[in-house]
Amino acid sequence: LKLKNENSIAKNFVNQLKIKLRSRKQPVKELSGGNQQKVVLSKWLLTEPQILILDEPTRGIDVGAKEEVYKIINQLAKEGKAILMISSELPEIISLSDRVIVMKEGQITGRFDRSEVTDEKIMTAATVSIKES
Repeated sequence: LKLKNENSIAKNFVNQLKIKLRSRKQPVKELSGGNQQKVVLSKWLLTEPQILILDEPTRGIDVGAKEEVYKIINQLAKEGKAILMISSELPEIISLSDRVIVMKEGQITGRFDRSEVTDEKIMTAATVSIKES
């Protein structure tokens, strides 16, 4: 690794993702939960993935950090990245998803396009009775 390149990359991600820290040498464990999430996301983005799987991407972070993560997710989608997001937060699902698939006990219980998805439809699909085979 070249330290100059490493510092340049770190600086770019700190600016791009608006990571709040005292210095780039600050240990990640000392950052807030939201900024820790952004550091993890920046490491993934460094690999230039075409597909991202985000499992509860905003769990445990404050409202301001959530908004930043939402902006990042939307920007990645605009860039053509495929994003599979798993979330238990209905507003997050509805506002960020082009398609929603609801699963219960390993079975798909609902599929909705952005234009038809509602809280009620998601909750109905999530609480449907699964018949045993």
